[in-house]
Amino acid sequence: MIRFAARHWTSILITIVLLWWALVYVPASPSFAVLQLKRAIDARDGEAAARYVNFESVVKHAGYEMVQQRANDPLSQMVGQGAVDLLSKPLAQATRAYTTKDINDGDKNVQMPPAAVLGAIVLLHRDDGVASTKFTDNKGRSWEVRMARDDFGVWQVTEVKNVQQLLDQIQHDAQRRYNQQQPVPEPESSPPEASP
Repeated sequence: MIRFAARHWTSILITIVLLWWALVYVPASPSFAVLQLKRAIDARDGEAAARYVNFESVVKHAGYEMVQQRANDPLSQMVGQGAVDLLSKPLAQATRAYTTKDINDGDKNVQMPPAAVLGAIVLLHRDDGVASTKFTDNKGRSWEVRMARDDFGVWQVTEVKNVQQLLDQIQHDAQRRYNQQQPVPEPESSPPEASP
């Protein structure tokens, strides 16, 4: 055994490094978290998918971004940020419940196309416990997503930049559904005129 190890030490070392990489490094990487998120969405497991998203952080960052875009003066920004701080927790809980239900129902709007996942992983940048990626989805929308580790070491989505485009899409879809549900009024026919 010792002679075998002495002759094949390079192969043994490479095997150990590959095993360490596959069993220790990869599961602790943000890329693995993205893959796990996609697997959970594809399996229609909303609770497992929600584990990889910090909804309170995402809602808070989205609220701050919208306040900065719309508030013109410092007082409005301060009041807006206070409202975001006050409402972020209940909004995050509602968003989590809504998203979990959509994933469990297999809603096509929450699906992650394989090309987008691959692009996000390839373009993933990691810096001091934070990871970020930029990609464009199949509808032409540009996304910048940031991730960070939670208290248990799990990588989670913590911020989605330019969330206004998503809110516009949700509003457009809701308006379209509302318009489809409205009954179309039938034109009133005028009574036939009596002949003299």
